[in-house]
Amino acid sequence: MQRWRGLEDIPEDWGRSVVTIGSYDGVHRGHQLIIGRTVARARELGVPAVVVTFDPHPSEVVRPGSHPPLLATHQRRAELMAELGVEAVLILPFTKEFSRLTAGDFVAKVLVDRLHARVVVEGPNFRFGHKAAGNVAVLRELGATYDYEVEVVDLYERGEAGDGEPFSSTLVRRLVADGDVAGAMEVLGRPHRVEGVVVRGAQRGRELGFPTANLETLPHTAIPADGVYAGWLTAQGEVMPAAISIGTNPQFDGTERTVEAYAIDRVGLDLYGLHVEVDFLAYLRVQEKFDSIEALLERMAVDVKRARELVEEHDSR
Repeated sequence: MQRWRGLEDIPEDWGRSVVTIGSYDGVHRGHQLIIGRTVARARELGVPAVVVTFDPHPSEVVRPGSHPPLLATHQRRAELMAELGVEAVLILPFTKEFSRLTAGDFVAKVLVDRLHARVVVEGPNFRFGHKAAGNVAVLRELGATYDYEVEVVDLYERGEAGDGEPFSSTLVRRLVADGDVAGAMEVLGRPHRVEGVVVRGAQRGRELGFPTANLETLPHTAIPADGVYAGWLTAQGEVMPAAISIGTNPQFDGTERTVEAYAIDRVGLDLYGLHVEVDFLAYLRVQEKFDSIEALLERMAVDVKRARELVEEHDSR
């Protein structure tokens, strides 16, 4: 898959394409539906499928300090989009100047002049252009002028009989913040992932017999609520069942919030300096301070046993 950063990266001889535009943070099941339709139309027409997205998140430029927690890195989003059949991703640097483009200018400069859009596929709530003045109706009006079609795809809803909340990145962020990683997995269609480089911490886990990988996470990462979780730790392509702890380590009166993952039944792992991924399967319990180290160790053993069971059950499905 081709990845372009900025309009100048698009090949000069780029032909017609089917395009969809959005932040697509998380590439959740609603996004997958829109992107899937984009890919299907592209294959019908024999042209490439292109996703246009932005960096940084537009809200950070329009309202500094309001950057939402990120569900996936741009690299991760590109990988997920490639799995869906996308052939090119255009990441547009979102600046103050770019934010002032009118809806008409955005269409002319991006969709028409550079991507030569034949079809544009969007969700019903798509907004674009200065002050988000453009919507699907405006996109269609401009399509009549610039010779492209517009197709609108409804989003799935969470809940029975379609009476739930529409799938959205905002919903996933709320579920993650609440520690409802099972609910987030339902909307994402896969476990929520946190990435980072393993750094040295207090090394108490090693002393207690449960050595953990302490992650230095990327800025704005959507980190689940404090607690203990079951999931997976992936390092250098190896996926390992894990018990995961998020919080300030109240047993030792800690103040810094950390993400730590214990690779179950693995001995002698040296992960320092490696970029790893942690995927969340289930919430186990709150963070708490025990009466003694012995009581803590007993509970940690229970947590590890439960995490192992949940991962094995999930992997056997």
